[in-house]
Amino acid sequence: MLKTFQFDHPIFQHPHPFATSHMVIQISGNDPAIWSLALNNAENALKLLGNDQTQIVLVAFGPGLHMLLANSPVADRINALNKSGVEFDACNNTLQAMARALGHVPKLVPQAMIVPAGIVRIVQLESHGFSYIKP
Repeated sequence: MLKTFQFDHPIFQHPHPFATSHMVIQISGNDPAIWSLALNNAENALKLLGNDQTQIVLVAFGPGLHMLLANSPVADRINALNKSGVEFDACNNTLQAMARALGHVPKLVPQAMIVPAGIVRIVQLESHGFSYIKP
């Protein structure tokens, strides 16, 4: 998605053509308790509204990008939710800033999809009818 991003035409790792509920969940803090809360929100929405009826995108940026690092304490939950159709977007701006600070690009969970900018992705999704959630 990094090279093909078009604000007016969002693309998804997991398209949900029949979804009636669309949610974008912001992850911007480096706090595993908030990560768990966000993942619980996604799980609960899927249970109550149904996988086919619900499209959920979690967008991690700033300190929240730590959630999507390969050694994240919630990596197993990310994998399970990805299998249920939840998308995990990683901010490239934050990733590049981390790379400059570390001297290398940090490894992300394989489920992460890199987007140009996390906040722009959230605005894009909101402009296309997604409900915004920040746990």
